[in-house]
Amino acid sequence: MRNIWTIAKREYNHFFISPIAYLVAFAILLVLGIIFALVIYSSSQNVFFGSVPDIRPITGSFAFLLVLSTPALTMRLLADENRMGTMELLLTAPVRDIELIVGKWLGSFLFMLTIIAITLVYPIVLNALVRPGIDQGLMITAYLGLILVAASFLSIGVGISALFSNQVAAFFATLAVLITLWWLVGFPANYVQTGADIFRYLDLQTHFYDSLSVGKINLTDLVYFFSLIALGLFVGTLSIDIRRWR
Repeated sequence: MRNIWTIAKREYNHFFISPIAYLVAFAILLVLGIIFALVIYSSSQNVFFGSVPDIRPITGSFAFLLVLSTPALTMRLLADENRMGTMELLLTAPVRDIELIVGKWLGSFLFMLTIIAITLVYPIVLNALVRPGIDQGLMITAYLGLILVAASFLSIGVGISALFSNQVAAFFATLAVLITLWWLVGFPANYVQTGADIFRYLDLQTHFYDSLSVGKINLTDLVYFFSLIALGLFVGTLSIDIRRWR
């Protein structure tokens, strides 16, 4: 556990000297700020026709932005170690493969949690403007879903980064996988009868928008996200293990 925390702390601190990390954080917060302003403006102009605005436009947009931004955060985590040859040094250190992968993932996850924590200003402001306040249960489940989506995407990104020695290749490979999980994997469910439920279950949007984002916490959704996290960490660990014995 000590090794994991040491690696995670190192990676977390590195994000704060990385221009790409600052660019990703700025882009996310800028887009969400614009969306929040539009929500407030629309509410004041009665565009909602009497309905009470909630936090879902923020969390839903944030989840979509993670598809585009996560590859930029994870592409260097292990691909850069492979490119510079420092991976060999890590492999000779008294650190297990799983500790290296989990530490890298945890560092990126903590950085994303920092960005998510900043966005809590939106429900706080919205709760102060809406009487008698926004639905707290809905807000908690929506943010829980957002955290699970971020953790899953980052795990996949770390796993794919371990497969490459080129950051650009890791970026596009991760982006392709996330786009598949977000859009493409559930697409066949609209056109086939046999196996449609399987495609719907694999569709990440189903677990976020149709469940956690609307205040529902189902065991199947939690299993889905934790399975993605485990799969990403397993792929990364397996890749490091193969490299160790190559």
